[in-house]
Amino acid sequence: MGKYDFDKVHNRRGTACLKWDFGMQRKGRDDLLPLWVADMDFKLPDEVIEDLTKRVEHGIFGYTDPDERYFFSVRDWFKRRHGIEFTDEEITVVPGVVYAIAQAIRAFTKEGEAVLIQQPVYYPFEEMIRLNSRKLVNNQLVYRDGRYEIDFEDFEKKITDNNVRMFLLCSPHNPVGRVWTGKELEKIAEICDRHDVYVFADEIHSDFVYKGHKHISFYSLDKKYHKRLILGTSASKTFNIAGLQVANIVIPDEESRRAFRYANEAAGYSQANAMGLVATKSLYDKGEQWLDELLEYLQGNLDYVREFLKENLPKVKLIEPEGTYLIWLDFSEVTNDKKELKELIVDKARLWLDAGVIFGKETALFERINIACPRKILEQAMEQLKEAGG
Repeated sequence: MGKYDFDKVHNRRGTACLKWDFGMQRKGRDDLLPLWVADMDFKLPDEVIEDLTKRVEHGIFGYTDPDERYFFSVRDWFKRRHGIEFTDEEITVVPGVVYAIAQAIRAFTKEGEAVLIQQPVYYPFEEMIRLNSRKLVNNQLVYRDGRYEIDFEDFEKKITDNNVRMFLLCSPHNPVGRVWTGKELEKIAEICDRHDVYVFADEIHSDFVYKGHKHISFYSLDKKYHKRLILGTSASKTFNIAGLQVANIVIPDEESRRAFRYANEAAGYSQANAMGLVATKSLYDKGEQWLDELLEYLQGNLDYVREFLKENLPKVKLIEPEGTYLIWLDFSEVTNDKKELKELIVDKARLWLDAGVIFGKETALFERINIACPRKILEQAMEQLKEAGG
């Protein structure tokens, strides 16, 4: 029995919670059990809430910048958890990783130039490329024997054929759950370096890795690959503080960092969210045990889903995740019609998941489900899917 209770169900309705309160606005109904957006249903540790409460009680919330102690907490976390060491100067604080992707696209590419992604992938990647008038190029991940792999021959060909200027790497990968190996990352780095391609490595899920796997940061590769590296990190996913809007973007090359900061300033952004800075520092200082216990709990949730599907819904195939708390389910043996799949999930099972088609047109028969919730909620979701005939 750990220190923290992840089984406790917290009522989030009535808090303007995107996950729980906006079913009517987004789905046209409010009777769906939500396991869609990457938002966990767990309360922060009391010791962190105490730090936030102390700051609130001070009562003044003017312009706030990260101080030396903040930078130390960030650096120390990544040194302890991931074995990488960067300097204070390499960090740029921004509201979020997606925001940083948009600014990096503006800083390092021009309108009409190509940006590469690997679908199925986190859908804001595509949105940021298109909304900033860049050309989307896709190196489709290869789905083989229940696992996703990179087609490196196609990866390099897409770069050369389209004169790709930037690659958006999702590591660990959302939604397919891959934790890329050192060998895979080295191949990516070598190809991008050879063709002068900037790499935005979105490592926001880096703290969620299952037993038998290890997250390797792109930053930890040979320093010769640092010249065009933008590393996206944030405590927002690890500790579920997205609403406090703070991310730490690490750019080792001074010239690249200067270009990114110029784009950031041009967007009108300067000081960070005061409470976000307090939360990030406190969580990196005091949240390690909470995270370790959470990882054990998520492993239990994953084991539960795996066994439930095997025993009750054998046609629904779990793509075994190596990382993240977002699991990828293949419904292609249940139906070959995406409309029928939507009817099954929404109308019959009364679930709100993320449809596979939003991650890429080739995965319309997949669904992404968030397992970062109390087991009781996950059990309810699985039972509803079973009753619906999934």
